[in-house]
Amino acid sequence: MKSAGLMALARRSSLPVDGLLAAAVFVVTLGPGQVTSRAELVLLQVALVAPLVWRRRAPVPVFCAIAVTAAVQWMLGVQLPADVSLLVALYTVAARSTWRWTAAAGVTLEVGALLAAARWAPPGQFPFTAAALTALVAAALTTGLWARDRRAYVLSLEHDRERRARLAVAEERARMTRDLHDIVTHNLSVMVALADSAAYVRERAPDRAAAAVDQIADTGRQALADMRRALGEAAEPLHPAPGIAQLDGLAGGMRAAGLPTRLEVTGDPAAIPAAAQLTVYRLAQEALTNVLRHAPGATAEVRLAMTPRYATVEITNDAPTSRAPRAATGRGLAGMRERAALYGGTFEAGPLPGGGWRVAARLDLTGGLAGRGAA
Repeated sequence: MKSAGLMALARRSSLPVDGLLAAAVFVVTLGPGQVTSRAELVLLQVALVAPLVWRRRAPVPVFCAIAVTAAVQWMLGVQLPADVSLLVALYTVAARSTWRWTAAAGVTLEVGALLAAARWAPPGQFPFTAAALTALVAAALTTGLWARDRRAYVLSLEHDRERRARLAVAEERARMTRDLHDIVTHNLSVMVALADSAAYVRERAPDRAAAAVDQIADTGRQALADMRRALGEAAEPLHPAPGIAQLDGLAGGMRAAGLPTRLEVTGDPAAIPAAAQLTVYRLAQEALTNVLRHAPGATAEVRLAMTPRYATVEITNDAPTSRAPRAATGRGLAGMRERAALYGGTFEAGPLPGGGWRVAARLDLTGGLAGRGAA
């Protein structure tokens, strides 16, 4: 869209610019003597120069109009300085038209140059005159072709810039989709589990029911904060993105929702970039949410191992295979795979031999997104 706008602006501004060019060519080439003494020759010179006003809008018709006028001039046996407009027209055809029209215009002008040299060259000077005119034709043609290539190169850069901008927008939308999916799915699953628990113990243990309701409210507020952060509306210092330090709270929330969860962390979280920590958190969050939704009564374990180069997170549960989460459950596993791929990592999900389900991802902290960020 941007390049189209620039091209439209260029078309609108070409008319006055080319009008000034035509006027300049006319004034510079309008010499004394017979040209100024005969009105018909002045009109002929105007006919040679005036079409240049539209040279960029219609390069081939302009060249043809000037060439016809030059042929009339040749038949009249008159030399006019405004013949230089033929070179300008050839340059424009070479710069803006197809190869076929460029070749036709070049051959036409070269034939005209040889005819002009044969008619007006001083005695014995035809070879030198023809060579000089041929050099001018070649210069106009070569310069036009160079301008064509340069223009195509600039347009390709503009198109590439637009393509990269569209790609960045698409990537940002995909990131927001993944984040919103994880946030909404996790928090709603926890809230539903807490609501079911509160309803179940409402008569026998009112205090536990009240605590579950309070936690539902807290989970809802956390979901709103996470959604605002994902949409770029929350201030970073007030609402930092979750990371490895928040895994303990995630496990606690799962336990409160009815999923016994064990957390094991080895390594130094301080060495892990904030973006990678968010990825680890989202991977664990999505995997545990799948267990909570699809494997009631199971227990889960989260193991995170960190080294200066890799962060490996593994989430397992002991649900029977018939109740274990499947790869076809929504977009969750696909989103986790995409998150791992951003770090040039690996992702696996599947049943365990003795029953249960395993989700594992390894993030390369020196390549992928981390490597680009460090660069």
